[in-house]
Amino acid sequence: MSTVSGTRDFLLPDLGEGLSEAEIVEWRVAVGDVVAVDQTVVEVETAKAVVDVPCPYAGRVVALHGAPGEIRPVGQPLVTIAPLDGGAEPAGHATYREEERAGSGNVLIGYGTGHGGTGRRRRRPRPAATPGPTPSGATAATPATRHPVDAAGTSPSPVSSAALPTLVISPIVRRLARERGIDLAALRGTGPGGVIRRADVEAATATPTTRPTAPEPDAVAPAVGVPDARVGLAPGGQDVVIPLTGIRKAIADKLSRSRREIPEVTIWVDVDATGLLETRAAINAATPDAPVSILALLARVCLSGLRRYPQLNAHVDGVGQRIVQSAGVHLGIATQTDRGLLVPVLRDAQRLTTRELAATLAQTTADARAGTLPPARLTGGTFTLNNYGVFGVDGSTPIINHPEAALLGVGRIVDKPWVVDGQLAVRKVTQLSLTFDHRVCDGGVAGGFLRYVADCVQQPALLVANV
Repeated sequence: MSTVSGTRDFLLPDLGEGLSEAEIVEWRVAVGDVVAVDQTVVEVETAKAVVDVPCPYAGRVVALHGAPGEIRPVGQPLVTIAPLDGGAEPAGHATYREEERAGSGNVLIGYGTGHGGTGRRRRRPRPAATPGPTPSGATAATPATRHPVDAAGTSPSPVSSAALPTLVISPIVRRLARERGIDLAALRGTGPGGVIRRADVEAATATPTTRPTAPEPDAVAPAVGVPDARVGLAPGGQDVVIPLTGIRKAIADKLSRSRREIPEVTIWVDVDATGLLETRAAINAATPDAPVSILALLARVCLSGLRRYPQLNAHVDGVGQRIVQSAGVHLGIATQTDRGLLVPVLRDAQRLTTRELAATLAQTTADARAGTLPPARLTGGTFTLNNYGVFGVDGSTPIINHPEAALLGVGRIVDKPWVVDGQLAVRKVTQLSLTFDHRVCDGGVAGGFLRYVADCVQQPALLVANV
């Protein structure tokens, strides 16, 4: 922090996880706005996640350092704040903070309490314009939805702008508005201080409509239709250039490193999953209020298999020239999001019951798609479960999530002819694939693990005897 004429610079905080920089996605304030302590001022993207950054100072914004799309290093100024006359808190912020205590917690580690808007929006194309200087000589990016700034660098109505354009606290309300196509800026909140509540969104639409969502974390998926070949072509026949930055760059770097360093092998087997589906149906019929997904059952099978074959719950330490077998299973779940493939991690998954696995999986994948997971939840996995069956495909040879040693892939579950007790029958069949690091084990261990997983899928009763 530095002070010039009473102002304070809020520096980009330590992002953790070895991250040293972040890209500015969108400013949530403009020069002249009045902000409260822990109000979100900017959305940034790191190599791990997109997060909202709250400012620890209250006052008036006199400078924004950096434009959307610009990379800022840790420790450099983000926002310059000047104290308000008399130090009074802006009107409406006390109520704002009171309701925000139920927020998503989508903040950088060690900074703020999650106050401020937490809505996740898809990134818009960035204009290649060069922002003009601010009163302090730094670059300022002023969102179009904010109040204009006059020649003196102040907002015509700073107090009203401090109340934020739309007072929406709950991430559930934001998600509901997106699903129903409701413009929150057009709503008038009925909550304290004008906060928009769920009832306000529901009242704004008589017949709720939903947008297409990402596939549920389940292994049963219908066949995918052939897309129109014209979809996705660049307008005007020109190439589309997409910068390889942020999360997309991190994905590319990690996958490339995996292919360079890991001598991987993939083995696979077709499995009759009829018994697994019947087991799931029986569980959910008994307790419909706490449903268990196929993915949760497959995770339970993997955890049981890793207890038998701990060699696969490991990684190679290239510097120390050793193999490290992890004491706990930190289960990664490959999750497709609008920003690319993420692998959120369930720490010590072996300690969870099957129902706890199901609930944690559902919440974790939802948070990953909403962009509300902190960076720490996206690293440190020891084994990954990849459900590519939701995309309507039967098999795959996935790339290992470096530095892990193995990854289990699950294809779609479809009706196929199958021999049962010497008779031909129609059964629910899926393909399981195991990609493993040949440095940590030989084919006998990998084959034993995959065969055990397949047997538990075909006869779930075997799982009960080993958990």
